[in-house]
Amino acid sequence: MTEVLAAAGVLREGVIGPGWIAFDDGRVTGTGWGSAPRGARDLGDVILAPGFVDIQVNGCGTVDFLRAHGDEWSVAGRALADAGTTSYLATLCSSPRERYADALARVDAARRHAEGARIDGVHLEGPFLGGAPGAHPRALLGPADPAWMDALMAGHPGLVRLVTLAPEADPGGAATRALVAAGVRVALGHSTCSVEAARAAADAGATIVTHLGNGMRPMHQRDPGLVGAALTDPRLVPSVIADGVHVDDVFLQVATTMRPDAILVSDAVATGVDHLGGAVTGRDGAAFLPDGTLTGATVALDACVRTAVRIGVPIARALAMASVHPARAVGLDTWGAMGIGGRTDLVALAPSSTRVLGTWIDGVPHEADPR
Repeated sequence: MTEVLAAAGVLREGVIGPGWIAFDDGRVTGTGWGSAPRGARDLGDVILAPGFVDIQVNGCGTVDFLRAHGDEWSVAGRALADAGTTSYLATLCSSPRERYADALARVDAARRHAEGARIDGVHLEGPFLGGAPGAHPRALLGPADPAWMDALMAGHPGLVRLVTLAPEADPGGAATRALVAAGVRVALGHSTCSVEAARAAADAGATIVTHLGNGMRPMHQRDPGLVGAALTDPRLVPSVIADGVHVDDVFLQVATTMRPDAILVSDAVATGVDHLGGAVTGRDGAAFLPDGTLTGATVALDACVRTAVRIGVPIARALAMASVHPARAVGLDTWGAMGIGGRTDLVALAPSSTRVLGTWIDGVPHEADPR
């Protein structure tokens, strides 16, 4: 049965205006401006936009995706949906190689039963990283190993959707080409590579740069590096952590001005947990290891959208950066990414505060946690 939602502000094709969305069986069947068809449910003075898609989230609350079990996935999924995230890539940071198979098996099982935001796959952030490891233990890092990746992914076809690696860990781009041939998107990150090496990685098929400004050396006027490549090479779409901590407001303004196609990510991590021998604690709006190393955020994408709007990004663009751009970057079939025929993943927001008022996943309203 077709349902229709109407609102004072609907985000379509980069524009917000009065309009409506029709959907049936979890797929969008039509959209339009102005007066909605008879029988539409009028949501009133809200902005109705594609649901947020977080392609880099390592955990939520006290749930660490590297070791989450059972109902922990639903606890995290419901919390993410409360904040407007309708789908995400469970991000697994660099770990001992023997842990990956079990972690993938648990994610694969969880995506079939977990409540809340949909698990659309896995983002492997490492262990093929380079000269800017950040919170990733150097002892766990190494050169890219296509054979190991093939064997790991063979047990769970289609589960790994994105891999972040450093160009210096994949000289010649063999692993990048193999991943792309297998249908996996490749992002560049945790690297001190030159701009030429980044462009060569793009030649090999890399399409994303992971959390611009973090896990890479600063741009130098005569040696722009990965930051320079991300800001100027249209083949490489940068993601950025807009939590108000990971990058300065001026950096965020520059990045989103030069790259209006940028992707917002939360890079959220679990706190109050042990990470490879170090306790992760939250303070000042982010998460840190015992030695003070910044290891991730403690907010969801709704807060990142608010940060972007606060520093001057037009609200329509900020919403697209959290929904349309990430979904397209990793090949999802959401309404935001593909339009008519896409999955009915939606978020309703208050127009002045962009506070999340409601979320729909596959056309089904998410019941927010009353807490």
